[in-house]
Amino acid sequence: MVQLATAAGDAFAPMYEEMKLQGAAGLRTAAWETYAAKGLPNRRVESWHYTDLKAALARPAPLAIARGGVEVARSHDSIRLVVLDGAFRPELSDVAALPRGVTVQPLREALAQATPGVMALLASDDVRTDDALLSLNTALMQDGVILRIGDGVTIERPIEIACILSSEDARSSFTRSLVVMGKGARATIIEAAGALTDVPAQDNQALIVRLAPSATLDLFTHATGQGETQTRVMSLVAHLDESAKLSAFSLIEGAGLLRRQIFARIDGEHASLALQGATLARGRDHVDVTLVVDHAKPNGQSRERFRNILDGNSAGVFQGKIIVRPGAQKTDGVMQSKAVLLSDSATMNNKPELEIFADDVQCGHGATCGRLDKDQLFYLMARGLPRGEAEALLIEGFANEAFEGLGNEPLRGFISARISQWMSGRAA
Repeated sequence: MVQLATAAGDAFAPMYEEMKLQGAAGLRTAAWETYAAKGLPNRRVESWHYTDLKAALARPAPLAIARGGVEVARSHDSIRLVVLDGAFRPELSDVAALPRGVTVQPLREALAQATPGVMALLASDDVRTDDALLSLNTALMQDGVILRIGDGVTIERPIEIACILSSEDARSSFTRSLVVMGKGARATIIEAAGALTDVPAQDNQALIVRLAPSATLDLFTHATGQGETQTRVMSLVAHLDESAKLSAFSLIEGAGLLRRQIFARIDGEHASLALQGATLARGRDHVDVTLVVDHAKPNGQSRERFRNILDGNSAGVFQGKIIVRPGAQKTDGVMQSKAVLLSDSATMNNKPELEIFADDVQCGHGATCGRLDKDQLFYLMARGLPRGEAEALLIEGFANEAFEGLGNEPLRGFISARISQWMSGRAA
């Protein structure tokens, strides 16, 4: 067994030994050794400079245990797949409602059976990033879903993958799901992450997306928390083949300490990627959005647009890196982060980066941070709106900018309602 120098690393080791017995021992061992070489990241690691996860996970909680008698309320008109307390729960899911050409398999089952296609995806270079927490997820993954969408299949109704923690005592959860879309397939997927209690849960979840040529995916991620002591790491790993299109939107509401990280590789010509999202944080929430967009082939396009609304003593982080590989000519990439601080104690850290190794590209980035526009606020108040309503109107408009391009009207309505509800909570 690999030994780690840190107390936190030693505490994770029994979990690793337990999960090796659940299948994929070779894959888990390779991931554990990668994690062991790095350990939990601290502020000396450049990509974790603004987020001290090592302190947050100094005492890892025991693995979550599946239990019965739990009800998970619906938020969307979707075909729902529920992963509760680290285990896929078919009895809480709409498996029978999946349309023809779409299949679902529990990850735990695929690992136990060493399903070749699944193992290849989990072990691919696209998944093995430099991130220690993603390696830890591979070593300790409990369950999740494998969703396959066949060639040419178009799904009209969204499919929701809901990863929920319900434990009444502190627990850890390590889940991983795969979405594999065939040539020309089209779908909308909702990724929901939340907790039903306010205990200090520790959640590490990953979603791996692979889009075949000309596949189109709209992905909406919604993360919420129930307490400032909760810690969550959410990783998205995406691979786009020729002419594939991924539009990924995210709404993060508080959630204690949350790290949302995205590793996207454009590995086919004329592929298109849009990463957009809004963060709503208050109290002592700490929300870190870190992404790496890797343009490996010519004629690729990427757009990143993020909005942060920070109140109280909350902190926001945006780290974005666009890499253009040699030969990836005609790449078009634009990255933008904007933040509004609603209190004197809120803080925002922006770190955009470009690494360009081709000479015929158009790439740029920008970041702003400040208060609400005084002129706009005065304009609204001069027309009779109370200050609180005027502020709410400006903030809601600012946050909704992050969801331009999302064509699903029910989802847009849901997002607007959640932003409005958050603002109402602030006023209270």
